[in-house]
Amino acid sequence: MAKIKKVPMRKCIGCNENKPKKELIRVVKNKDGEIFLDETGRKNGRGAYICFNNECLEKAIKSKALNRAFEMQIENTTYDELRESINLLKKQ
Repeated sequence: MAKIKKVPMRKCIGCNENKPKKELIRVVKNKDGEIFLDETGRKNGRGAYICFNNECLEKAIKSKALNRAFEMQIENTTYDELRESINLLKKQ
């Protein structure tokens, strides 16, 4: 009998849907409190996952989901950087 490889699932903090980890993008808060997108999914720090679209990011911003996930107040400039990063990655 062949073993079926288990697909790692993560929950999007915007739409609250469980999806395969590869379909989501990881947002990381490192020890210095910096928040950025982790394209590799392997960087050190606290991670939260979000769908690869602006709608989920906007839902997460509106519900303050990132603030809760990282237990800190997140600046608007950080949200702008996340929007830009998602748009750049979409074009690739």
